[in-house]
Amino acid sequence: MKILVVEDEQSLAEDISRYLAKNSFVCEVAANLIEGEQKLVGFAYDVVLLDINLPGGSGLSLLPLIKKLHPHTGVLIISARGALDDKISGLDLGADDYLTKPFHLAELNSRINALLRRRFFEGSDKLNFNEISIDTKDRLVTVQKTPIVLTKREYDLLVYLVVNKNATLSKESIAEHIWGDHIEMVDSFDFIYTHIKNLRRKLMEKGAKDYIKTAYGFGYKWSDE
Repeated sequence: MKILVVEDEQSLAEDISRYLAKNSFVCEVAANLIEGEQKLVGFAYDVVLLDINLPGGSGLSLLPLIKKLHPHTGVLIISARGALDDKISGLDLGADDYLTKPFHLAELNSRINALLRRRFFEGSDKLNFNEISIDTKDRLVTVQKTPIVLTKREYDLLVYLVVNKNATLSKESIAEHIWGDHIEMVDSFDFIYTHIKNLRRKLMEKGAKDYIKTAYGFGYKWSDE
């Protein structure tokens, strides 16, 4: 899962990014309002951690943009402000949760996971598609109740495909989502084919049907049609 941290306190942003990376999240950082806007216009995220007090203006001003461009993205406000009106304003503008500084990183991680369950997994830690079951809490995948061993990239790729089932995803969007925004600097996205091939093979060896459809010249789609 991919997260944007819009936070001007560099040490805090780095602490958050390191901690979440250890918990298998892909993190990008924006240090001010302009950088946050540029990131949101150029890329998609599963969750945005949004500070209110930012150089250039209020982080709350980014909420309409998030809802317009990425309506499925979850938003968790993080701010030193504890005033009730800030919390209400953020929630009224579409934020999903609010965490007041200082906070424990373990709590932040739990809030993010709870938000993801509500947004993408129907409130559950399990993501099921026919004979395939994904335990997002323990990062375990089974096919017809038989465990399957996947690399971190293969697991992240599987979750991304299943969450976006029936949507054709470009190779560029897959690369950005799984590897982070810096991947846009590479010359070719052909390496995605190798990961798709390995994931498809491992799933089918355990008895799964081939749900990964190729959109030639563009990308891939997860579908049972």
